Amino acid sequence: MTLVVVMTLHPFLYLVAQSLSSEAAIYAGKVNLFPVDFTTQTYEVILSKPDFFRYYGNTVLYSVLGTLISVAATAVLAYPLSKDKLRLNKFFIPFVLFTMYFGGGLIPNYILVAKTLGMRDTIWAIIIPGAISAFNVILMKTFFASLPNEVEESAKVDGLDVYGIFTRITLPLSKPILATMVLFVIVGIWNNWFGPSLYLQTKEKWPIALYLRQLIDSAISPTEVGATDATANQIAATVKSAAMVLTSLPIICIYPFVQKYFVQGMMIGAVKG
Repeated sequence: MTLVVVMTLHPFLYLVAQSLSSEAAIYAGKVNLFPVDFTTQTYEVILSKPDFFRYYGNTVLYSVLGTLISVAATAVLAYPLSKDKLRLNKFFIPFVLFTMYFGGGLIPNYILVAKTLGMRDTIWAIIIPGAISAFNVILMKTFFASLPNEVEESAKVDGLDVYGIFTRITLPLSKPILATMVLFVIVGIWNNWFGPSLYLQTKEKWPIALYLRQLIDSAISPTEVGATDATANQIAATVKSAAMVLTSLPIICIYPFVQKYFVQGMMIGAVKG
């Protein structure tokens, strides 16, 4: 276990050390797990830009709103699919599974989102197309199916209808799988840069992942993010590591709070019987 932990942490610690080391130390190959010639110059330049916090705010908005919509839609679809007695389930379950293996492709999806639905350059182009994942639906369906039927039958005797059972009984008992879905969705939206690069034309609407991706690809030069000629080389040497750290850090901070539910939800939702 110690070996696995070391192997897992080493790449991230290396990125952190590289982002805090000098240009000369990086090019000389002296950086390993600890910073050499400690400097925060790259972070200072990136964080000094007002646009940086705007992009971070956009990402928080997309992540929170997208997670709420995705988890709610997934639960609403997965709950009836977990009931074997519903006749149309024999049609809808294969229909959901079909979408896991076959898709329209990039160009048809772009035409659908940008032209047909008119969502180009809007927040909905980032949230709606990927709101429901077939994998998440199957995972949540399996979890719902594992809940005791006696609990729902007792609720019916007490006078609750289907909607009351779902909102007041099933969802409160489903915290592990809901936490799992929240983690899956929020990580996906937080790290998503390809979708925004296709649909968001207005730079002010960019998420932080797209901004840092453009920064890494040198679409935005060091001088454009506020660096002077004296610091441009330092930023060029450490910008990739700094960008990865800034992107990963919020998710790393969130994970410990949902880790217990995540493991339980994955175990129960993925295996039945």
